[in-house]
Amino acid sequence: MKKEVKDTIIVELGQKLKEYPHFYLVDLAGLNAEATSKLREACFKKEIKLTVVKNTLLHKAFEASDIDFEPLYGTLKGTTAIMFTTVANDPAKLLKDYKKDGIPALKAAYAEESFYVGADKLDELASLKSKNEVIAEIVALLQSPAKNVVSALQSSSNTIHGVLKTLGERPE
Repeated sequence: MKKEVKDTIIVELGQKLKEYPHFYLVDLAGLNAEATSKLREACFKKEIKLTVVKNTLLHKAFEASDIDFEPLYGTLKGTTAIMFTTVANDPAKLLKDYKKDGIPALKAAYAEESFYVGADKLDELASLKSKNEVIAEIVALLQSPAKNVVSALQSSSNTIHGVLKTLGERPE
């Protein structure tokens, strides 16, 4: 591979590192063509960009980045594919569903501005909540007290005595 091509690949990887806030490093060694094709299709459906990379080029892209990716340098051995995503837990859920016989294996991940190194971190990554999930939980928590007051007002013929009785009887 010519130096110009390598430099272009390093720049493209650097741009993707800036564009996507989360990425996973996985080992696809051992996947046959059919299994790899199915994985790529599943990634496409979840808007995950799957790219097989050369470790040395990815290492250079990491070094050129504003973020210190040093904890990930040790994982750049063997076959490496990188999964770029905007939702931190999507690749982990996909890998958990897809995983059989240890293939594809998680090497490391950078999600929610934290490093996760090792295949044992897959469950932890899958349990991360996306931004939309956290917002939905907060909205549900904020709506809960208001719903209780509204239901109390609607019950017992809207009398103060009925409201107080209903609020007093409800479980905490």
